[in-house]
Parts: sequence; structure tokens; C-alpha cells
Amino acid sequence: MRIAPLALALALTLSTATPVLAQQAPPIRVDDRVAPLAASLPDAARLARFDAFVAEVQKQFEVPGVAVAIVKDGQVVLARGYGVRELSKPERVDEHTLFAIASNTKAFTAAALNILQDDGKLKTTDRVIDHLPWFRMSDPYVTREMRIRDLLAHRSGLSLGAGDLLYWPTTTYSAREVAERLKDVPLTGGFREQYAYDNILFGVAGLVVEQVAGMSFKQFLQTRIWQPLGMTETRFNADDLKPGDNVAIGHARFDFKDLRPIRTPTTWHNVSGAGGVYASVHDLSKWMNALLAGGVIPGSGGKRLFSEARLREMWSVLTPIPVRPASIPELAPATPNFSGYGQGWFLSDYAGHKLVWHTGGWPGQVSRLTLLPDQGIGVVVLTNAEVGQAFNAITYEALDMMLGLTGHDWLKGQAAAFAKAQSNADEDWQKHVAARDRNSTPSLPLAKYAGTYRDPWYGDVIIRQGRNGLEMQFSRTAQLLGDLQHWQHDSFIVRWRDRSLNADAFVSFALDADGRIREVRMEPVSPLTDFSFDFQDLRLVPVDRR
Repeated sequence: MRIAPLALALALTLSTATPVLAQQAPPIRVDDRVAPLAASLPDAARLARFDAFVAEVQKQFEVPGVAVAIVKDGQVVLARGYGVRELSKPERVDEHTLFAIASNTKAFTAAALNILQDDGKLKTTDRVIDHLPWFRMSDPYVTREMRIRDLLAHRSGLSLGAGDLLYWPTTTYSAREVAERLKDVPLTGGFREQYAYDNILFGVAGLVVEQVAGMSFKQFLQTRIWQPLGMTETRFNADDLKPGDNVAIGHARFDFKDLRPIRTPTTWHNVSGAGGVYASVHDLSKWMNALLAGGVIPGSGGKRLFSEARLREMWSVLTPIPVRPASIPELAPATPNFSGYGQGWFLSDYAGHKLVWHTGGWPGQVSRLTLLPDQGIGVVVLTNAEVGQAFNAITYEALDMMLGLTGHDWLKGQAAAFAKAQSNADEDWQKHVAARDRNSTPSLPLAKYAGTYRDPWYGDVIIRQGRNGLEMQFSRTAQLLGDLQHWQHDSFIVRWRDRSLNADAFVSFALDADGRIREVRMEPVSPLTDFSFDFQDLRLVPVDRR
């Protein structure tokens, strides 16, 4: 969803402020109510070192709050919170604090479809149009041959994050409207040819669940997964949060600098199959234990969410992902021998064990859930800041603790990766600055650039005279309101008034031979901008050519 799992692992924020002071951790609490912890599990001293490591990660990356749960063989080894729910406020994170899990929702969507397969109501090899006759992609062949499992595997031919602006940031489109607009989103790759992370098709998957099950996607998740598992703290979307809930507030670096809470409400009601769920590590430990038990509901006497056959299907590679060597030496031990995507899950390996995992990104909150099925180990890390390196460092430290491994400096490696990406972004900006012709002027009077521009899949983008000169407004996205500043020639930069977005973009006007605006193209200014701001995919043309 907003931040794709692989991209999120490298997602960075600039850091110039004073680090957040680590809060003193409360005493360690080990949940051994299910059964006494096995002797091979970490003792109190090792868990205390893990606590100290989390505090170091928080300080290094300025993460106000973290929640972690670790399970092993059906037992909860650790479930607890660190730090605060919101900067400058006293409420602490605990194991019951709700975080937005974003793309970790995708695993629930895949599970829902596989439950329906167990019910005999569909097969994941069914064509999508057999269940949603109105469904269309931009290519007739892809429309005809798209199978349900293709919706879950990032191999449709859509480019990275294509169409995400239909829901991100929060838009006024309905779920059906988002799905219907896929017919105008161009395919840039071959069908089933290569991996490219998308969110929109998981929204379509949620609509398939509703059509086949005869109930809302929310109701299906609640009645077929969350209620059987006792996940009473899980919410379908931000719209279901209530005043007084134990909820973490997201934090972003406004202008890539100052860490602040994000106050703008976000909801993904129109692409719920891709993300939007809120949950606590307390609840997610139950989800992990059910998955590691092969779909059996813990304590149910053998009742299942889904069959082992369906779990094997979800955890089998459908889309291979190229493995690249680590550019940071300390991170080389985490480089997998294989990588791929199944149905709602990433699949790779670590230290000779198969990894089943996913990450998620939401405004100001990022997370990772990781399973080692052959060891019965699960780790989930939820955070309320936009630093993927933080959850990666904590995840691998937890895995090492559970596997009895030593000698890896995950904090040093992730800090180096953070710094490298920041440096690369700085270099990229300096290239733009060096190429800029500061003495150039626009070809047209500024008033001539105003008007309504239309993209086939997004809709209308309006440029008008505003309080600070020319301003841009995306018609279906209230947050995408910004001021145009001249950059060079017929190119401008739109600087969004919501500075938490970190998504300023170049806006370039192309003129025809008669000096009229033919097309407007956009692209993000910074490589650190979340790829769900897919401005580069827009083809904006004047509604009324002048």
C-alpha cells in the first residue's frame, strides 16, 4: 500500500533535529500464560538486552513509539511497547496500542480469498471477470486472463504504485470508482512478466470478497478471521477508531526536517484490501500463532481459519524478485538467496530458514511482520515514525535472539543505509540545481498556465490564481493543494501546503507549435518521496486548449 515492502525497507527521512531521548523501559514482562517458556528461549537477561537495543534504535532514528511482539511455538515470548504514542505527551505505548498496519493488511485479504476457496465459492485460478463482470484493465487480453491470484502477486504489468493517486492521499473516489478507473491506467510491463508492487489490485480483491461472500469486506474479516482469533483490538480502518482509543499518532519530518505529529486524518476506505487496518501487537501475536500453526485457531480444539493447502498456496512464490547484493557490509548477512512474492506475502530466506514477511507504510507509521515457519517464530514491529531502517533493525535483532545468533550489528548497518540514501537524495537535488537555468523565464504570461487539466485515470487537476500566485489543486484530493514556484523555462515546482507529505513535484508544461499548452507532466522532486505519489504516471491535457 502506501509504502511498498521492499521500498519501505530503504525509505528514509532527513534528520537535523535533536534525537528523541529514549524513555526508561518498564520491567520486562514475559507472557507465559499459555505454557512455561522452553529452556531454549531467551532468558530475562537476553530480553533485557533486546529492550536496550530497541531503545538505541529509537534514539538513533528518533522514533517516539514502538510496539513489538515475538512468538515461538504458540507461546508469546514478548509483547510490549516502548516510548510514547505522541511526542510531548505522556501516554505510553503498550502491547494494546493500535497502530496502522497498512500493507500488512494484504495478508488478511489473501487469507479471505483462500477461505472462500476452502468454502468452495471460488478458486484463486478463477478469472476476475467471472466474479466482477465489469472489471477492466487497459489491455483486453489482461482483462480476460487476469486471475484472482494475479490480484495478489504484483505481476499485472502495472508500474510501481501505478494508480495510487486514486486513493492516496485520501480521495473522494469510492472503492468501485477506483477499481473502474483501472481501465485507463496504462500497463508499462508485460503481464506476469516481472514484479512491480501495486496497491489498486488488492482493492479489487476486496471487492471480489464482497461479491462472492455476499457481505462487506469488513464484516468478512471480522466474522471469519478476527472474531475466531479473539482479535478484539483490531479495527478495519481509521474510520472505526473512537475517541479515547489507545492509538499511536503518526510522525513525519515536515520538509524532511522537523519531526512532528501528523494531524490530517487519513482513510483508505476506497482501497481497503490493500491497507488501512489498525491493530495492536497483542492481536497480531494471535494472527502470527494461527499462521505458524498452519491455519489452526489456537485453543480451538483444531478448528481452522483455512486449510494447510491454502496456506501453502499463499506462501509459494508466484512472482520472482531479483536479489541485489547489499551495499552496506553490515547488512550483507540479511541478503537472501532467493526472493519472491506469493499471495499477500514476501518470501525469502535468512540464516538458512524460509522467511515469510511483509511491511506496511501509513502517514507517519511503518511496520513489519516476519515469520520463520520452520522454527515456529514470529516477530511483529509497529512504529509511529516513517523510518523503515528502525523496524528492520529491530526485526533482525529479534530473529537473532530467537535463533541464538550473534555478531551482527544491525543498528550500525541500518544507520549506514539511512545515511547513504539521504546522501543520494542530496546529490540528486544538487544535480537539479546544477542543471537549472536561473535566468530563464516562462514562455507565457503566468495567467496562461491557469486552467483545468485532465488525466484519463485520475481526473481533473486545477491550476488557478491563488493567495500566493498560481496554485495547483487535485480535484479529488484535498491534501494535494500547493503553490507553483517557477523553476526554469516552462517548468515549475509545486510545493504542497501540507508539509508532512514530503512530495513536492516538478510541473512541466509542453507547448505546441502555436505556443499553446499541449500537455503537463509531473515528477517527484526527491527520490525519498513515497512512490504512491505516482505523479510521473499522469498525462494531463488542457480541458479547454487556449
